Amino acid sequence: MLVQTYLDMLNKKSVIRTLSEYAVARGKEIGYENVFDYTLGNPSVPVPDCVTKTMTELLQTKSSMELHGYSQSQGIPEVRAKVAASLNKRFGMDYTAEHIFMSSGAAGALAHAFRLVTVPGDEIITFAPFFPEYNPYVNLTGAVLKVVPADVKSFQINFEAFESMINEKTMAVLVNTPNNPSGICYSTETIKKLAEILKERSERFGHVIYLISDEPYREIVFEGVDSPYVSKFYDHTLSCYSFSKALSLPGERIGYVAVNPRCEGADRMSVMCAQISRGIGHNCPASLIQLAVAENLDVTADMSVYERNMNILYNELTSLGFECVKPGGTFYIFPKALEDDAVEFCNKAKKYDLIAVPSDSFGCPGHIRLAYCIETEKVERSLEALRKFVKETY
Repeated sequence: MLVQTYLDMLNKKSVIRTLSEYAVARGKEIGYENVFDYTLGNPSVPVPDCVTKTMTELLQTKSSMELHGYSQSQGIPEVRAKVAASLNKRFGMDYTAEHIFMSSGAAGALAHAFRLVTVPGDEIITFAPFFPEYNPYVNLTGAVLKVVPADVKSFQINFEAFESMINEKTMAVLVNTPNNPSGICYSTETIKKLAEILKERSERFGHVIYLISDEPYREIVFEGVDSPYVSKFYDHTLSCYSFSKALSLPGERIGYVAVNPRCEGADRMSVMCAQISRGIGHNCPASLIQLAVAENLDVTADMSVYERNMNILYNELTSLGFECVKPGGTFYIFPKALEDDAVEFCNKAKKYDLIAVPSDSFGCPGHIRLAYCIETEKVERSLEALRKFVKETY
């Protein structure tokens, strides 16, 4: 008999993916250049030349076994050591290789982090708006995801609601900053206050409440924006990172878990992750891409286009009357729709070949997400369609 849980999920496919597929199909009818597709968070800037050069050199100089053989379950030791050294240099930490676990992107990192600190029935709290895939990521472990309602004025943490929700079953809190979908970066003040609450509640409940920091957009922060390294402020932090956005490598599925050295159980967590892998079929990411990113830890793709695109859209949206908190990073903007029903708003926008994602699945109804990781020229051309849509419809 097929498992009903997954059969049911067939009727709850990702809204983002469904709309992306619609945009591609529409593009076959009228030319994809004429479809203003703001659905999928797929990095649009080229991979840095140095990464391509590194991979070429590796293929030309390393043995087949080094490049294509299995690594240790925790990842290649030299790679883990280089990741630790880079984090220490950049953020004033004191990681060693033993605190790093190489994973298949941030999703793989989260899959291990959740299983490190929860058992079925435990609760993990996150904050709206949030990445919709957190629901299956958490709930299919047997833990339960609880969502704190959004502070739609700032998209910083709604602390009053959070403090009323945290309880003895709370084993972890999940943050995503810079945030998908809002583009907001949690400020130093926000992270400090969160850390204070977690310390106090951990003492009150008699067990550590871990902080899991989902950080795939860590390097996409705009000029002058306060975006602290979360693990600096709370000892019991697991940082989950992906190179997908920083190096424009989403298809390579490479990231890591970095365990704060002062975290309870820090000396055992990386090796525990290797045991978790046995149960979820992870079995270490590809050796070639581990070696390639290890030589390019302190570089990024040229991501200036994202800030440029954000400013173009933010200025146009606000001039047209949209309420919008200005993003501090990522390549997403999250304005309030011009009617209460964001799904209906997005359906109406389709008539103008504007494809946006309604916010219901992000836990914050009434907004839309625009992923502006597209060519600036296309962003600029989309403005006329946006103006026409707003004028004729609203």
